[in-house]
Amino acid sequence: QVQLVESGGGLVQAGGSLRLSCAASVDILSINTMTWYRQAPGKQREWVAVRPNVGRITYADSVKDRFTISRDNAKNTLYLHMSSLKPEDTAVYFCKAQYNWRDYWGQGTQVTVSS
Repeated sequence: QVQLVESGGGLVQAGGSLRLSCAASVDILSINTMTWYRQAPGKQREWVAVRPNVGRITYADSVKDRFTISRDNAKNTLYLHMSSLKPEDTAVYFCKAQYNWRDYWGQGTQVTVSS
């Protein structure tokens, strides 16, 4: 029942910044929890940041103080602001929505950070 579309990925130099977007097909305020994940080639998928509809945002230690979540309720869009990017941030980034106790995933967007 929820469609998610990620965008904003690309190639960036180390130390640069990117903003990823996750557009939802339903009222974003009706989504229980939205989470950014990432998966590097040959690596296990890991969570990056969690944004409950009501509650505190949680960041993984690897991105804390560098990544920030924000939400545009009018556009039903969740953002991931990434700064001070490192080569180890290279991965496909996914958005996941928990809605009525079910999980929905976007297609992902590629982020590549060069040295």
